[in-house]
Amino acid sequence: MMTCGRRFLGALALVGMLLAAGGAGAQGTAAGTLARIRQDRTIRIAYREDAPPFSYLSKADTPTGFMIDLCLAVTDNIAKQLGLASLAISYVPVNTSNRFTAIEQHKADMLCGPTTATLARREVVDFSLSTFVDGAGMMVASDGPKSLKALAGHKLGVLAGTTTEEELRTALKNGGIAAEIVPVKSYEDGVAVLEDGKVSAFFAERAILAYLITTSKAPDRWLLSRNTLSIEPYALALPHGDENFRLAVDRALSEIYRSGEIAAIFRKAFGTEVQPGAALQALYLITGLPQ
Repeated sequence: MMTCGRRFLGALALVGMLLAAGGAGAQGTAAGTLARIRQDRTIRIAYREDAPPFSYLSKADTPTGFMIDLCLAVTDNIAKQLGLASLAISYVPVNTSNRFTAIEQHKADMLCGPTTATLARREVVDFSLSTFVDGAGMMVASDGPKSLKALAGHKLGVLAGTTTEEELRTALKNGGIAAEIVPVKSYEDGVAVLEDGKVSAFFAERAILAYLITTSKAPDRWLLSRNTLSIEPYALALPHGDENFRLAVDRALSEIYRSGEIAAIFRKAFGTEVQPGAALQALYLITGLPQ
């Protein structure tokens, strides 16, 4: 009996040690990003060069846009949380194919671009509080088809590997609309094939399409259709399982929303003539969590 009792106690002790080790490992993972940021005094921002007005290269070849400015404000806030005067920024260029891999492989700390938070994507990365809300729409010629049904038999451009491509394929299938989808690598390519007449419409986020039309060589030639394929809630992609870092980012975002700093960031990216819609205003009002 004594031998069995000792074995039982030994087994309990082993289980306790394993649980403790597992807990310590989880805590180490959770604290990893903040610890590295504090040590290096640098935060790594993944960004896209081709997604204006959210994330793109300026004429001076520096990352700029709404999401970049928002992430810079988040960085300043995290520096304060860590008791540091400031943090250096290391920019990591990504595209639609490798943007989540950069976060998953810890090559970057935050993905700062027009990134839709989905349940499937949460299997590989975490997401911050919502940062923007948009919807997928279509850019067409002013005298071209104005509805999805009218595009039956046409070729349709869309950025490959995006939620917009998924939504477009679903909408065509559900509507019984036979059309050929032409995936493109960038928004610039999408506009190019539309201008060349290789596709009859280009599908992307409405805010991006509006920017592309406004900055095009012939704005009057193009139209942003009223059709909205989906609602796209944007968020910052973060390392999976790093709860302490995600909380620090959410604290920063909440303060940016509550203080009204988000309004200045919006005006800088979209101009003074563009006002945030009711849904976006509600998002910032609701998402600005109290401490």
